[in-house]
Amino acid sequence: MVKFTDLNYINMPQRRAFIKDVAAAGGLMIFSSIANKTHAKQRALPPRIRFSVININHSHIYGMARAVINGGGELVAVYAKEPDLLTQFTKTFPQAKVASSANEILEDNSIQLIMSSGIPDERAPLGIQVMKHGKDYLVDKPGVTTLEQLAEVRKVQKDTKRIYSIMYSERFENKATIKAGELVKAGAIGTVVQTIGLGPHRINPKSRPEWFFDKKKYGGIITDIGSHQFDQFLYFTGSTSGEIVASQIGNVHYPQYPNFEDFGDVMVKGNNGTGYIRVDWFTPDGLKTWGDGRLTILGTEGFIEIRKNIDIARYDRGNHLYMANQKETVYIDCNDVELPFGKQFVDDIVSRTETSMTQAHCLLATELALKAQKNARKI
Repeated sequence: MVKFTDLNYINMPQRRAFIKDVAAAGGLMIFSSIANKTHAKQRALPPRIRFSVININHSHIYGMARAVINGGGELVAVYAKEPDLLTQFTKTFPQAKVASSANEILEDNSIQLIMSSGIPDERAPLGIQVMKHGKDYLVDKPGVTTLEQLAEVRKVQKDTKRIYSIMYSERFENKATIKAGELVKAGAIGTVVQTIGLGPHRINPKSRPEWFFDKKKYGGIITDIGSHQFDQFLYFTGSTSGEIVASQIGNVHYPQYPNFEDFGDVMVKGNNGTGYIRVDWFTPDGLKTWGDGRLTILGTEGFIEIRKNIDIARYDRGNHLYMANQKETVYIDCNDVELPFGKQFVDDIVSRTETSMTQAHCLLATELALKAQKNARKI
């Protein structure tokens, strides 16, 4: 952690010169002590559950599988209709047996968990089958693409008492966001008043499958990307209910894809705070990451800003946290923070608890995204 109290009144050119001079003099190391530090690998816990994968249409499945393996999961099998996706997955996870069908995995009574990153509109129907087969489910976002699907998911989840969890990776797999949660819980910025979540992405149209541009398949930009931001809004404000104040969507740059949306934003109000969300597909090719994702958390005694993937003025890597409160202004390099989701989620499966995320929170975040999408004005 580095204090910046003395830098607050220096303009940007002077500040950069100051930082360079201090570092060169061998004094206080500004930001990280090792500029190119790689992410520390978390040691996998001994297996406590067996899990398998059905459908792998998004690469998020790799992070999801690693999280559960690290948390004590044994990867057993995988099924997908696309041979090229299977080849890539089994190269990364050679322990996974290739199943002949989805039913082969669903009917395997030795498996406690199934995870998926299939085509978005197919995720909820699969999850319903999974729960009816007596298994828990971890799905990539968006985990549900319509309010009708959500109603059925809630009904079956209540009837079966299985876990239907959505991997909100912008929180669960970002170390700076995990650290922010610790600081907010400790009261470092007082009571949270508002969150501002920015979710820019790079489109890479030539590498995208056809379903990526079909709103019926991916659910719309707020349903898709915005689900991350609603999760963080609820988590950091501590809200257990919410309503959409205003939302808008548009396709302002890609007329060749008439069923696509490249921009969306939302104002949301919860019972413990407010939020603003902006998502888009406008990350320029010159940026050295897929998106300059940011989260600002405003409290009554200070604020936190998270730069998730990059700090464009200084570093190509991510996990940056900046905080100012009544005592100090600090920077925290969060690359050594451990990610707790995998262990917590496996604990929940074994013990039937809700330590990683409550079921109510998981589905409320999705409900707010779906309502904001459905009622959004077009621009």
